[in-house]
Amino acid sequence: VHLQASGGGLVQAGGSLRLSCAASGRTFNTYVMGWFRQAPGKERDFVAAVTGSGGNIDYAGSVKGRFTISRDNVKNTVYLQMNSLKPEDTAVYYCAADKEPLYGRRFYWEYDYWGQGTQVTVSS
Repeated sequence: VHLQASGGGLVQAGGSLRLSCAASGRTFNTYVMGWFRQAPGKERDFVAAVTGSGGNIDYAGSVKGRFTISRDNVKNTVYLQMNSLKPEDTAVYYCAADKEPLYGRRFYWEYDYWGQGTQVTVSS
């Protein structure tokens, strides 16, 4: 599976961005799709995940209520709508695919495929 993330950029605090991650392959709807982020000098942290059917969604506490993950299994794409952005949201954002159809996996080593990352910078 090849993943291609896009949509990052520079935005002021309080603004919004929408990230997209396009996937190749015919089995996209069987993968749990996740978003992670990594700030300089920090570990790669879980942001959000959605199961293959879209029926189960998980968010990190720091983004719950501000970010929305969704997927379109026809377009083989997963999205991350980010609203009310804060400077502490600044990071490289990665999309990832997990072959195991399990809900609630939040560790980056549990995911099998990764996109290249897209930079999100939130200015104060």
